[in-house]
Amino acid sequence: MQDFRKLRVWAAAHQLTLAAYRITRRFPRDELYGLTAQIRRSAASICANIAEGCGRRSRREFARFLDIAQGSASELEYHWILACDLGLLDQTNYESITAAVTDVKKMLTGLVRRIEHAARTAR
Repeated sequence: MQDFRKLRVWAAAHQLTLAAYRITRRFPRDELYGLTAQIRRSAASICANIAEGCGRRSRREFARFLDIAQGSASELEYHWILACDLGLLDQTNYESITAAVTDVKKMLTGLVRRIEHAARTAR
């Protein structure tokens, strides 16, 4: 068990979640229970799954929760594409926020690889 707040990937995902809340605050009110909620939920899910994985007892379980976080990041990436295509997000903000999602996804992938490598070498 480790402190999730010490992980760079969690800190990056948390900043991504805060940005998602800031950006969606400007979305139309009629999207509050639609795209706004979906974006916020998927962004927060990344952080929550990293945190939950840190609370598990094995590397294998931790890696499983990182995989779930990866899925949430992919979901979030799609929601940003949709928001841009619907005209709710300008191109500059779209490029910035999707770059941040891509960075988090790369960090998750790298962490899973390190965990899997450590598990293989520990055998």
